Amino acid sequence: MPNSLLSNFLPSKDDKITCHFQDPLAVKMLSERFSLLLRQLNPNLVRQVVILGIGTDRSTGDCLGPLVGTKLNEFRPKGFSVYGTLDEPVHASNMVMKIAGIKEKHPNAFVVAVDASLGRAANVGKITLAPGALKPGTGVNKELPHVGEMHYAGIINVGGHMEYFVLQNTRLSLVIKVAEKISFSIFRGFEHALKNRDPLHDVSPGQSL
Repeated sequence: MPNSLLSNFLPSKDDKITCHFQDPLAVKMLSERFSLLLRQLNPNLVRQVVILGIGTDRSTGDCLGPLVGTKLNEFRPKGFSVYGTLDEPVHASNMVMKIAGIKEKHPNAFVVAVDASLGRAANVGKITLAPGALKPGTGVNKELPHVGEMHYAGIINVGGHMEYFVLQNTRLSLVIKVAEKISFSIFRGFEHALKNRDPLHDVSPGQSL
């Protein structure tokens, strides 16, 4: 297929969306973009969808991913799997092992990664959703593998200096509110993607054609 035609079917950098968690339309915007990207990158959801919350419950600033995973499990989701919760976090010390386990249990899975991020003061509270892999650990200078084909990042505090201390002293209230918006948008976006599958090629989520 010519590159000009192929580009019409692939997400571009313009598919990235950023909004503040206090925006009353945050869940609507994020869920619609999540559904769109999911259908573009995983047509008819033929690949098993895995949500991977990255972080640890031992740090208020780094518990965004586990909070999202825990909240999603409370919704009793059907059609996608969740890894990385407050009870069973996926963090720097076990990430390589956990990712290997996911690949073994869900071959060819479509992974959506969720992680906390540090940024400028003016951007604290913003949520980014974009196609492509997430590079966890950059805020605290840790070398971890890239993960995911789509990712959410929630800016929960100011970066640039003493990141580990900043994460330890981030307000849990903010992290919970950001996690709620992300988890609701994933749940609603996935439901919308399910309803908009092509009926001529209808398969169960994760089932190969």
